[in-house]
Amino acid sequence: MPRSATVSDALVRDPVYCQLVARLRERIRSGAHPAGSRFLTEREIAARFDVSRPTANKALAALVAEGALAFRKGIGTFVSADALEYDLSHLVSFTEKARAAGRIPTTRVLSFARIPAAAVDPDPRAALGLGAHEEAFRIVRLRLADGVPVILERRHLRAQPCPGLRRSDLAGSLYRLLTDRYRLEIGGADEEIRAVRLGRADARLLGVGRGDAALQVTAVARLSSGQPIWHESTLYRGDAYAFRNRLGPVRAGRPAAGLLGGTALPPRR
Repeated sequence: MPRSATVSDALVRDPVYCQLVARLRERIRSGAHPAGSRFLTEREIAARFDVSRPTANKALAALVAEGALAFRKGIGTFVSADALEYDLSHLVSFTEKARAAGRIPTTRVLSFARIPAAAVDPDPRAALGLGAHEEAFRIVRLRLADGVPVILERRHLRAQPCPGLRRSDLAGSLYRLLTDRYRLEIGGADEEIRAVRLGRADARLLGVGRGDAALQVTAVARLSSGQPIWHESTLYRGDAYAFRNRLGPVRAGRPAAGLLGGTALPPRR
């Protein structure tokens, strides 16, 4: 007596895990598992598709490798969202960029305080050139796209140009707040970008595993007058952002500055 067809019957003609990957990929594309949501576990896949757990694990690994899923150590496997772009050529507010990508931006203000220059950490104090009697706002914010944490922002903002600034003002775009309410003209920023691994506290806030990759942007923004207005050290989730830039042709003549400071290496001995 012929037995009824099952999912596993459909998998026997090709390598099992290859067909399983295709079926799981289709579930993601169909929207059965929205971007940012927790995906099926190895055990759930094995039970639902009548395959072994090693096969389920291999299929999950394939989807992680191609970027459809993201594994967060100690938490689980999640459906990857399309990466937000970070344009290196000019300043763009997170709020505007997220909306342009069809995402819903929100902000959680984790910390807000007005502090004297003496209480500002040495690096931002020096970058802002704060005098002994000046003050700064110390701001920590978590930025989310469609409810998923993507940016952890730590910023020191010069207080004098921003009278009356309150915590409740920081729920949206700081760039727009400075330009619209305070009529400040932001002239640009100097940025340094490094690849880092997240510590326990930052990883927890960003909803990823300890040791996961992130991009750290350290920046000093200036008014059109040249005066520094803010210093930031911001963490961007490695699975949520793509940094993009357009490069011109190679120009010879000036040595590249880097860890060697542009100096020539000594001859080998």
